[in-house]
Amino acid sequence: MRAEGYSAIAPSYDFFTENVNYRAYADRLCFLAGSLGIRPGSLVDLGCGTASLGIELAKRGFDVTGVDISCDMLAVAEKKSLDAGVRLRLINQDMTELSLGRRYRLIISTLDGLNHLDNFSAVRTTLKRVREHLSHGGAFIFDVNTVYKHKTVLGNSCFIFDSDRGYLGWQNDYLGKNRVRITLDLFVPEGNSPGASVWKRRSESFVETAYPVKKLLRALRDSGFKRVLLYDWLEKRPPRAESEKVLFVAV
Repeated sequence: MRAEGYSAIAPSYDFFTENVNYRAYADRLCFLAGSLGIRPGSLVDLGCGTASLGIELAKRGFDVTGVDISCDMLAVAEKKSLDAGVRLRLINQDMTELSLGRRYRLIISTLDGLNHLDNFSAVRTTLKRVREHLSHGGAFIFDVNTVYKHKTVLGNSCFIFDSDRGYLGWQNDYLGKNRVRITLDLFVPEGNSPGASVWKRRSESFVETAYPVKKLLRALRDSGFKRVLLYDWLEKRPPRAESEKVLFVAV
């Protein structure tokens, strides 16, 4: 995972994730945590990005520590949290080197954070780090893009997002072995002001890797997790062959 791989898109990251219902996601996480007997308290958000979800969880009573490898993402997160009137603890750290000096009842990683890791060895290392940071009865809740999504939905497809806030060209290149190179060309108005006559171009490229669910389950068991529940992302049903995201609840 490269920190510089997110610097150009950080100021406009929320533009192309605005279709994500963070309130619904926060509600779902609260429900799942509550079903495990975990009430609002200290929480770690791995790969927190610009902290849209962390802010929603803070509003629901959680004391959120956001961890991200990108200083640029964290800078946006800090401003957003101040604007929202909530306090977040933000830490610049690679999730494979997670070291927070204490244990937590709940750790999360959402919007395919683990898919951004360079290889499965890094995934294993992260899972072990997470397990070491969980207190007794604690849970790790995370989602991943599936192999199906990488091969069938992303593949070599191109997507266009257009609004008065900006224009995004999203090009996918399937590299084989469930890896997709994602190239983003983002055009935003000067000063992020709609109607501006001058627009800036920002470009970024990074690779995401999908891992079979069974492989992730084995790695979770090897890391010390005893029980894992699987969901078709935010749905209550179990994942299907055509699921694009799978939500893991590991305890």
